[in-house]
Amino acid sequence: MRTLTESRRLQARAEAFIPGGVNSPVRAFRSVGGDAPFLVRGSGSRLWDADGNEYLDYVGSWGPLILGHAFPPVVEAITRAAQNGTSFGASTPSEADLAELVQSAFPAAEKIRFVSSGTEATMTAIRLARAFTNRKYIIKFEGCYHGHADALLVKAGSGVATLGIPGSAGVPEEVVQFTLALPYNDIAAVEQAFANFPGQIAAIILEPVVGNMGLVPPGHGYLQALRDLTTRNGALLIIDEVMTGFRLAFGGAQELYGIRPDLTTLGKIIGGGLPVGAYGGRADIMNLVAPLGPMYQAGTLSGNPLAMAAGIAAVTHLKEHPEIYKHLEANSTALVQGIAIEAHHAGITMTANRVGSMFTWFFCPGPVTDWDSAAKADTAAFGRFHRAMLDRGIYLPPSQFEAAFLSAAHTESDIGHTIAAAKEAFAAAAG
Repeated sequence: MRTLTESRRLQARAEAFIPGGVNSPVRAFRSVGGDAPFLVRGSGSRLWDADGNEYLDYVGSWGPLILGHAFPPVVEAITRAAQNGTSFGASTPSEADLAELVQSAFPAAEKIRFVSSGTEATMTAIRLARAFTNRKYIIKFEGCYHGHADALLVKAGSGVATLGIPGSAGVPEEVVQFTLALPYNDIAAVEQAFANFPGQIAAIILEPVVGNMGLVPPGHGYLQALRDLTTRNGALLIIDEVMTGFRLAFGGAQELYGIRPDLTTLGKIIGGGLPVGAYGGRADIMNLVAPLGPMYQAGTLSGNPLAMAAGIAAVTHLKEHPEIYKHLEANSTALVQGIAIEAHHAGITMTANRVGSMFTWFFCPGPVTDWDSAAKADTAAFGRFHRAMLDRGIYLPPSQFEAAFLSAAHTESDIGHTIAAAKEAFAAAAG
């Protein structure tokens, strides 16, 4: 059994200076219960906390650490870059180097602009879509999270769902009045929205594979239907690949599903896990961005040399080693199916959703295809499972409504150990 004496002390100290003692709400473990470990080190597929406990990690900094913790080429690239200075607020050669690499994976992103987070990327993509179309309304989907920008914090799943908050205090109704939140995987609802607001919808933004109400894949033909609807109605399609980019395939969900959006947003996976984001798209749209056009966006840390160096190392490795994705697929399949089988043997109701190396075990009968079906999951049962797995050295996302992630550093032995831990956890629950 783990001891968390030092983690509890660190939590109490943090609460004196930081709201809730955390800098992102899900870290508080409110939805799963128990004490959150304070992490101090990671290597490969493993983490260590301040009390010396070791864990197999299936969070991976919420997805970007596809190559594992402290991946040597990334660490070396950061070290070399830091020796030359950490920030200049001016252009550096590495920005175009990483942009070229990203564009090679996402050909729809003919031009790219780097920012410092996924929230910045999605917020700016929406602004750009409105500038290009001269329209006000946007469509997002219930349970899809696109960062904490005011206009997008509507039925946003993820941490909002975890905390039971329908939106957020401090977001005026006037700010979200032009945001239409529709059910995911429901084309008829989108068709009706275009009929209700003819010539007024600037864009649809969505996670192509949702990772913020748990893992929920798109239905057959759903993404193409959205592509056809936006094209027919003069709106833009924005695909938010902050989670899925470079993870589901080198070219993300766009490659996996054969879909070409007008704008793409990306997150910290393109910075090897460092704080970075990007938005990119058709050249005629991107040419509206200042200094070429009237749509303004800026940031001192945009294109930060440390993030660019880390991103170049990580993305180059993924490009040069496509076999990584076959390895991820095989191990993810074995893990997700193995735990689902153990749940069945223990008489526990569970639905497993997986796309590539992203997955969620929902404690409810299936299928889980949208926010309404995901919300029926037994969060108390998930909390018990989470605590039991943590006690056995398995670090899972501390929310039923967050996807889990496998890295290339996970081995077949890691998978076997995790399945064995789940078998013990289910047996304890049944007993």
